[in-house]
Amino acid sequence: MSDTHDFDLIVIGAGSGGVRLARMSAQRGARVAVVESRYLGGTCVNVGCVPKKLFVYGSHVHEDLEDAAGYGWKLPLEQATFEWPTLVANKNAEIERLNGIYGRLLENAGVTLIEGTATFKDANTVVVGSQEYSSKHITVATGSWPVVPDIPGKECVLTSNEMFYLPQLPKHAVVWGGGYIAVEFAGILNGLGVETTLLYRGDLFLRGFDNDVRRFTEQEMRKKGVDLQFGVNIESVEAENSHYRVRLTTGDVIETGLVMAATGRKALVEGLGLEELGVALTSAGNIQVDDHFQTSVESITALGDVIGTPQLTPVAIGQAMVLSRRLFGDGQGEMDYSAIPTAVFCQPNIGTVGLTEEEAREQGHTLRIYKSEFRPMKHTLSGRDERCLMKLVVDDTSDKVLGAHMVGPDAGEITQGLGVAIKAGATKAQFDATVGIHPTSAEEFVTMREPV
Repeated sequence: MSDTHDFDLIVIGAGSGGVRLARMSAQRGARVAVVESRYLGGTCVNVGCVPKKLFVYGSHVHEDLEDAAGYGWKLPLEQATFEWPTLVANKNAEIERLNGIYGRLLENAGVTLIEGTATFKDANTVVVGSQEYSSKHITVATGSWPVVPDIPGKECVLTSNEMFYLPQLPKHAVVWGGGYIAVEFAGILNGLGVETTLLYRGDLFLRGFDNDVRRFTEQEMRKKGVDLQFGVNIESVEAENSHYRVRLTTGDVIETGLVMAATGRKALVEGLGLEELGVALTSAGNIQVDDHFQTSVESITALGDVIGTPQLTPVAIGQAMVLSRRLFGDGQGEMDYSAIPTAVFCQPNIGTVGLTEEEAREQGHTLRIYKSEFRPMKHTLSGRDERCLMKLVVDDTSDKVLGAHMVGPDAGEITQGLGVAIKAGATKAQFDATVGIHPTSAEEFVTMREPV
């Protein structure tokens, strides 16, 4: 490795992908530095996956207390109180603990942490504050940032970043968007007792998910009291004392105490100086890379949300493992984006892996569809009107299971295991030959026998 630079690798961004790349590269003998301007762990740890799931847990407690009566627990629900500041404080303490873990991981690997904002001076040099640092390789792993549409009053609109640090909850909230972040926050707010309206310009949210999953989730969310309004958009937001007036494209006006936009995320590249170096960007503003994460400038690579691949922490970590081997290892390995399992932590949860029915048909497969809808065992005594959906998409010619989809409790946990089977190319016959665990919801995936 060259000794003419300060480092062999500088990673800009200490999110999950950047930290993994730095650690693995340092363990391979590289001299590595990480530059971070905000917080260790990136979006996932600080204002994403981790705190979001903690909020989901907190928002579901009220239903658990209600369900207890069916199991003989006599609880004075009318005396139960919820303290939002306590949840936020406990969440903050956990995130600080995780920040410390990330710091120690870097330190123990021998990685130099540079705090501040990096700007490229040239293809091998970054400037942080008044200091310059040179490196043979520089990787951009700066992630993405929430985008608020340019409407009158956009300054009144919060994003997921601010939602994790609200000083207090409103009585009513508007969530604007139709992706998984919007759906998850609508469930969180509703579960914590906030009257919640979700607005989406399309005819049905969760575009890209299996249509049966989308329709079933809509049905279950409406049961829980979330006001879902499709085919509508926001024209403007006006601040009025401590409330807001949200004007819709339908002409209606909603009075609310909070407006949150979950209307997309954009690659965080502003201020880096990439274009001045000739680093090509896509029309969507992502850094353009090849299959090896190489940009149009030889010394610069990029990974994670900033390159426009699926915005999932495990994807960025997988990319980091491949890139580290390419830069400082045997150069082997490719990133495989097929059959990536994912979950939406709405209420009830969604878990999905592989092709949707719609995708499979578009690819020309002749299909057998297996589907089951039932009440989870817990609710046979709780009395709650909540149901579960499970679906398998099977190629009729090869018998290969192309996709598995679920809406229901612990869907993410169940789908992770199914991801292994689908990645391995399991057939429906192999699913059928697998003995189920009884009594569980998961066993339904190996007991569905008749196609719909």
